[in-house]
Amino acid sequence: MSEVTYREAINAALAAELESDADVVMIGEDVAAAGGVFKVTEGLQQRFGADRVRDTPISEQAIIGTALGAAVTGMRPVAEVMFADFAGVCFDGIANQLPKYRYMTGGQVSVPVTLRLVNGASTGFGAQHSQAVENWFLGISGLKICAPASPADAYGLLRSAIRDDNPVLFFEHKALYLRKGPLDPDVEVPLGAADVVRPGADVTIVATQLMRERALEAAEKLSAEGIEAEVIDPRTLVPFDFETVLRSIEKTGNLVVVEEGPGSGGWGSTLVARMAAEAFELFDSPPRLLGTDDTPTPFAAELEEAWLPDVGEIAGAARGMAVTA
Repeated sequence: MSEVTYREAINAALAAELESDADVVMIGEDVAAAGGVFKVTEGLQQRFGADRVRDTPISEQAIIGTALGAAVTGMRPVAEVMFADFAGVCFDGIANQLPKYRYMTGGQVSVPVTLRLVNGASTGFGAQHSQAVENWFLGISGLKICAPASPADAYGLLRSAIRDDNPVLFFEHKALYLRKGPLDPDVEVPLGAADVVRPGADVTIVATQLMRERALEAAEKLSAEGIEAEVIDPRTLVPFDFETVLRSIEKTGNLVVVEEGPGSGGWGSTLVARMAAEAFELFDSPPRLLGTDDTPTPFAAELEEAWLPDVGEIAGAARGMAVTA
C-alpha cells in the first residue's frame, strides 16, 4: 500500500488499463504531449505511444463522436472533457448518442466509453468552469455516473468504469487533485457500492467529493461534543446504493445530505425523497438537504467559499437533529 495523490491515483489507473488491455485508448484536448492541463495524464503518451494516447482539436462534439465511433467498433475509449462545464457543448452526444446506442440496436453493440470530466468549485475558476454538473445527467437512462472523493476510490472506480460495457461519466473534482491517501491497487471498487467512511450512531451524513471531506471534518467536531455521525460516500450516483443509506438510517434515525450545487433536481433531493417515501417511520426528525444558493458559482474567493456548504453548516444541521432526537 502506498500514499498517493488523487491525481496520481487517476494516472495510475489509466496506465494500468492501458497496460492490461490493448483496446483501451485515450483522447482529449492536451491529454497527450502536455499531459493534461491538470497533469493527470502526464507521461502516458510517452509510455504507450501516440496511437493510443491522442490529442484532439478543441471540439467537445468531436471528442464524443470519436469516442462513440471507437467504442462501437471494438475499442474502449477514455475521453476527457477538460472542464465538466463544457459537457453543455456536447450534451446531445452524451444524452442522445452514448446512452441510447446499445438500446436502439437491441443490444447488438455495446458502448464502453469512459468520459472523464473535471468537476467542482473552490478553486476560483468562475461560473463557467467551476460547476459540479453531475446532476445534469441523472435523468438520462443508460448512463452510469461516478464521483470519487479519495485516491483509492478514484483508482478503483476508474478501472471499473473502463472495464464496463456501458458509458460511464467519471467526475474528477479539481479541488481534490493534490489530496493524498492510501492506495492498494489490488482492492477493487465496484460501481454501485457506497462506502461508510466513518461509522456513527446518532446521525447519517451523505456527501460526495469535496463535501465528503467537509462532512468528515464536521463529524470530528461533533464527536468532540459527544455526537457520533455516520458519514456515507455514495461513490457512484448511478447506480445509487440506497440500501447502505437505508441501513444507516435504521440505526441513526436522522439524515443530512450535503451536495455541491443547488438542491433542486439533484441526487440529494432524489435521495431524500426516496428515503422519506420508503422509510418515513424510521426518522426521528425531518431529513435535511444542504446545498448551495441557487446562483451561478461566484468567482471571488470569499463569495465562492460562502456559497459552498461549509463544515460549520454541516455540523450545525447534524447537531440540531441529534439534539432534537
